[in-house]
Amino acid sequence: MKGVILRKGERAYSYFSGVFSAIFPAVVERNWLITGYENYPEALEPYGGNLGREAFFWVPGERLEEIVRQQDYPWYWGILSGFKREVPLHQVISYGLPYADGYTGFWKNPISIQHPMADIEIVAWDSALTLLISRDEAIAQAFRNAYPRSEDLETYNLGEPESEEWRKIWEEAELYYGDGAKGE
Repeated sequence: MKGVILRKGERAYSYFSGVFSAIFPAVVERNWLITGYENYPEALEPYGGNLGREAFFWVPGERLEEIVRQQDYPWYWGILSGFKREVPLHQVISYGLPYADGYTGFWKNPISIQHPMADIEIVAWDSALTLLISRDEAIAQAFRNAYPRSEDLETYNLGEPESEEWRKIWEEAELYYGDGAKGE
């Protein structure tokens, strides 16, 4: 399992067309569960579903890649969990749905993918950074090659969360999202 964090050197984060290009063909070879999202492409609507109060999208990879290429703008939040094609949706949703906002597991070692059946997880985290976690280290390395300023997530987790930069990110997020009243 390998994780990567992209938080430096980009004009903005969670533009997934670049991420998808970096890890091609992994995107089109999978079906994708999209959960915990905010600011997503409208073209995903036909792929939507609900599990109780939790909404999700279930999208074939080639369609997701096409949608993101056509509507490329930063997602604010979201988890894109990639599954091998033979894994059916009913098995996928029998587990809890992955989420980004408030999930602390990203920042703990050893890193892991939230959904036990997924083999890739791509995370839009408050549009301030992008995470990629993969069971296939070659996919994580392809991401690192495309984004040379990205960092190994386990190494990052060893010390960076205590930095001044990290505290500033959390404080800004808390001010903006803290009680649900944006900007107040």
